[in-house]
Amino acid sequence: MKNWNLRLKLGLVILSFFMILGFFFPLLYSGNVTEWSTYPTNLKPSMEHFLGTNSLGQDIFWLLCNSIRTSFLIGLFVAFFSTLIGILAGLVAGLKGGAVDRIVMLLADTFIVIPSLPILILIGSLTKGTASLFLIGGVLIAFNWPWPARQVRSMALTLRERDYISIARFSGESTIRILVKEIFPFVKDWSIGNFINTILVAISSESGLAVIGMSSNSKATLGTMIYWANQHQAMLGGKWVWIGSPVVAICLIFIGLFLLMTGQQQYSALRRGK
Repeated sequence: MKNWNLRLKLGLVILSFFMILGFFFPLLYSGNVTEWSTYPTNLKPSMEHFLGTNSLGQDIFWLLCNSIRTSFLIGLFVAFFSTLIGILAGLVAGLKGGAVDRIVMLLADTFIVIPSLPILILIGSLTKGTASLFLIGGVLIAFNWPWPARQVRSMALTLRERDYISIARFSGESTIRILVKEIFPFVKDWSIGNFINTILVAISSESGLAVIGMSSNSKATLGTMIYWANQHQAMLGGKWVWIGSPVVAICLIFIGLFLLMTGQQQYSALRRGK
């Protein structure tokens, strides 16, 4: 940890704070945070309601904590499977070459040229704001795996010409073992950076959809908090905590993810240089 740069440390501190808010604090609340009329409406912040209540009779603090958790789960779900599929596809395409490479890259290029936002808006329109977060996550995965696949393929194309890869082949090593033992260690650090970046992309995509009412409006996410605040004229009514808390949370989470990603890249570059 003593060699960690300032960006990496700051990113970890910010994200750790929101992880505690999102994954620890909800365990302390046993009720349903999305249920309306649970408390008196429009209460000011107090010791009982840290951020007050909104026009729907919900406690803003507990709603915010659960929204952070759901948004993080979406981001982690999309980032994990997008990165995993992309790395596997890119490694196999780069190492095998030939028809396998052409098929994988054709699929990747197809998803790259198709804009994801209209597809997501269409799904939201068809489901009328009741689309499951799992479905939205699946669509985001489909449109995010090609980017790591193309970049990892480029690395694999270079690495497969190395002498130690040829030696491994001639010694009878399986393709899977070569991928895992010989090639993946060289793309591991890049994969971590891509994983962090995809969390940011997934959270921003779902939040953007939720704000325009095209996500799962019944689930507590940072985007749906903004959506319901807009629906009930929070800005015109001067209810700044209701609409401001998810906006500030999104901004700080994005800053934390950006600092963590760039800090991790600097740290990896420093380790490679030693």
